[in-house]
Amino acid sequence: MPIDPSAQVHPEAQIADDVDIGPFSVIGPHVKIGAGSRIGPHVVISGHTTIGRENNVFQFVSLGAEPQHRVYAGEPTQLTIGDRNTFREYCSVHRGTTIDQSETIIGDDNLLMAYTHVAHDCVLGNGITMANGASLAGHVRIGDYCILAGFALVYQFRRVGTMAFLAYCSGVQQDVPAFVRSAGAPAVPHGINSVGMRRRGYSEEEVAAAKRAYRTIYRSKLRLEQARDALREPAQSSASVQLMLESLEQAERGIIR
Repeated sequence: MPIDPSAQVHPEAQIADDVDIGPFSVIGPHVKIGAGSRIGPHVVISGHTTIGRENNVFQFVSLGAEPQHRVYAGEPTQLTIGDRNTFREYCSVHRGTTIDQSETIIGDDNLLMAYTHVAHDCVLGNGITMANGASLAGHVRIGDYCILAGFALVYQFRRVGTMAFLAYCSGVQQDVPAFVRSAGAPAVPHGINSVGMRRRGYSEEEVAAAKRAYRTIYRSKLRLEQARDALREPAQSSASVQLMLESLEQAERGIIR
């Protein structure tokens, strides 16, 4: 039987016919869950939460709870989750607030390991890995295929670019450009995520271009606006440099140094 008799599923919830819901889970009235998803035991899904197809939610996960923000006053804000994501034990994801976009968004094919936390109004791309204990404060943006190692922390309103790598216990206080590896608290740059780039199919030419861009940003003693200008020409012929340049252009609060 897809829904365990002990689960409490509100009659107004929209649940696909083949969704498996485990014992003692609680599903609220405004929840939508797509086909092929599995909801384990003792899971709570509340608020205006929409979950796509083939997601795997393990025991004791909380999705769509009220944001931890003093200005929240019960507005019907949202949590939207894409397809094929995995949420491991004690993971928590909160819905948005009206002071931002009123929505927390998680893309496709992400792995959020045990005890991870995604706060209100965050936007996560695709293929992201958040290892045990990693946490995002409110309004954070995480690019595709990033890796956040255990207990990595990202300060509110910060951006982490495509395929960046945050090492164990990183404390990210400013933006991390695409492909950059960081470590420490506060986090500082430690080169390019060349291993990750090769695994994602980037050519050696693109890896080399990203390394040159990294040297322009961090080794040339250029100010941020000067580094942006210096990367505009190489970005025209390199997809990786273009993504790094976009990270710099979006960095309203500076980048890690």
